[in-house]
Amino acid sequence: MAGLKSGAPAPQNLTVHSQSRVLEVSFSDGANFRIPFELMRVYSPSAEVQGHGPGQETLQTGKRDVELESLDPVGNYAVQPRFSDGHESGIFSWDYLYFLGSEQERLWQDYLDRLGAANTDRDAPMALKAGSACASH
Repeated sequence: MAGLKSGAPAPQNLTVHSQSRVLEVSFSDGANFRIPFELMRVYSPSAEVQGHGPGQETLQTGKRDVELESLDPVGNYAVQPRFSDGHESGIFSWDYLYFLGSEQERLWQDYLDRLGAANTDRDAPMALKAGSACASH
């Protein structure tokens, strides 16, 4: 299937749990992940979040209560979520969803460490980025 590394597990089922704000994804290797919307939003693969190269990432804050408004298929290799804060430019490949699910404990800790280093917290409003070439949401 396009968008998957050779031999990578294929998605079998995606379920949006709006009340608990998690995306449940089941894969062909038996892995089942419950990925919080906040984690998806904070680690969106979009240029707005990741930047255009190493060191250009934008620390996301104020995303604890973000909701998933829609989840649209992109070919047969990914989905594109639209979040309640207006962010909709990230395309989440199956490989990336598997990565988020399997590494979420490490990713959460990395996120908390980056928040601490920036002397801010998860609920702080997003700071406006001066001179940003990407749209801010």
